[in-house]
Amino acid sequence: MARIGILGATGYTGVELVLALEGHPEAELVFLSSEASAGMRLQQVFPRLSGCTKIRNLTLRTAADCQDASVDVVFSCLPHGASAEACSAFLAGGAKVIDLSADFRLRDPSDYPRWYGKPHPLPAKLSEAVYCIPELHRQDLAGASLVANPGCYPTSILLPLVPLARAGGLGAGLVIADSKSGVSGAGRKPSLATAFCETNESFSAYKVGRKHQHLGEMLQELGRARTGGVPLVFSPHLVPMERGILSTLYIPLAASWTGARVRDLLAETFAGEPFVQVLAGEDGLPSTSHVAHSNRCHIGVAEQPEQDIVVVVSVIDNLVKGASGQALQNWNALFGYPETLGLAP
Repeated sequence: MARIGILGATGYTGVELVLALEGHPEAELVFLSSEASAGMRLQQVFPRLSGCTKIRNLTLRTAADCQDASVDVVFSCLPHGASAEACSAFLAGGAKVIDLSADFRLRDPSDYPRWYGKPHPLPAKLSEAVYCIPELHRQDLAGASLVANPGCYPTSILLPLVPLARAGGLGAGLVIADSKSGVSGAGRKPSLATAFCETNESFSAYKVGRKHQHLGEMLQELGRARTGGVPLVFSPHLVPMERGILSTLYIPLAASWTGARVRDLLAETFAGEPFVQVLAGEDGLPSTSHVAHSNRCHIGVAEQPEQDIVVVVSVIDNLVKGASGQALQNWNALFGYPETLGLAP
């Protein structure tokens, strides 16, 4: 069994990881870290975890107090900036690290200040990091020690868009990504913007106009998929629901491409993938409720007759396929386990 530690275990993504690892036959949990709740049991912070046997004898410790632990794998659910620094000791000790923060997603260290407002805390490690949405990049995982788990918005957008960019199906003009996320995407730390009275019965856009930090990784990965990149407009929105992301993509098509051809391409690309389902035309378009609490992505294609665009709708659970479930899927792929292990297909 692999000896595993979780940094930042009291965040929403940390809790999702604990739940998934509880049912993973190859996982032994060795430590759980929390700065605010050190000295407590995770079950005290989240009583709904009281039935999890793998954490029964673990006491939450600070990240610094966990650095001498002997582990094979560390999942870091710490915020960007703090994550890279905390992971460095485990990388130096030979552990594999799967980082759920943004610290290792951008390849060029000069891009980090543009999107995160400060210099990268560990730029020497960026060249070692493998950015991986398994359905798109699993071939890059071989021999990796450091995996950059993608962001939630980018996962919902890149899964349908990268195959189309690789196949030459994108026409000239802007791709518009109009995305809506549940409130858990902002994390567990309290803030006025995500308080119940501020979000309930309200629907709002935020960080519009090349301000959202996830745009950097989307532009980077689209640049890898198509020479010259893809001009992208990204508009995120906050929806008063607990979890889920729905991204509606308005995509200009290259000559001879149709919505039916796009659907066929995506269906062929993801054939055999346990976590991605491309809906047939008669199945309509997906909803976030279809994928809640799962590691699945559902994609629907709406043809626009007599127009040279296609509308693609992609839905995921932001805490699972957009974070912890994908991290576990990456670990499974990295270690040669079935990617569904610990995750319901």
